[in-house]
Amino acid sequence: MKVIVAGFPKTGTKTMQAALKELGYNVYDYMENFEFLEKEWKQICTVGGSTELFRKMYENVDAVTDIPGCAFWDEILKAFPDAKVILTLRENEDEWFESFERQANENLSLKWKLKILLSVTGLRLYNHGRRIVLSTLSYKLDDALNKTVLKMRYRRHNAHVLQNAPKDHLLVFNVKSGWGPLCTFLGVPVPDTPFPHKNKNASIVEEMFKTDPTVLKMQRETKIAWLVIASMQFKEMYKNSRGDI
Repeated sequence: MKVIVAGFPKTGTKTMQAALKELGYNVYDYMENFEFLEKEWKQICTVGGSTELFRKMYENVDAVTDIPGCAFWDEILKAFPDAKVILTLRENEDEWFESFERQANENLSLKWKLKILLSVTGLRLYNHGRRIVLSTLSYKLDDALNKTVLKMRYRRHNAHVLQNAPKDHLLVFNVKSGWGPLCTFLGVPVPDTPFPHKNKNASIVEEMFKTDPTVLKMQRETKIAWLVIASMQFKEMYKNSRGDI
């Protein structure tokens, strides 16, 4: 582990994932933590973890972004004390909450819920999300968002990072600053490509429907489920029609 992005969700974490990948890092974001570390995160969220567990989880990973990693940044740092910490921030906490709220509403859209209800993988992802959100943000996934409480948690998280991260290994970063400060901090050349900007206006969900392996698997399982349901309905209709003869 070389880089821990400790910023809360909706502070540019998907942009950071793309930027770090562009710089050659192997990055685990939310979906990678589900796809490859679901069992380990279930253990951490239910009975607890250890420095050795975090070391084992991320021994072949260069960087981690988004939840759950950002909320456990200090535990990951214990396992990898030479890692650099990046605290991504929005302009202000009201802007952060508005962005967080948009993403939460998009995640609870009918299209997404159908993928969860009719897919074994989707149900696993939903249960994983419930554990992660409860452990990191302290609210239940289907609860209404409490603006006051969530802003307080955002504020406290940022203060914790600023107070406890090693100052010589910490970068406070707004993604609007682009490649310069990031590459200087990491000690790498500035790419000749534009700095990425991902998940604008919660667009990541639509992108995931097209490209994410786990979500594509969910869509295949959903299609199969619809075919099974349609077949059962057809058989029932045929049975009823035969009974009328």
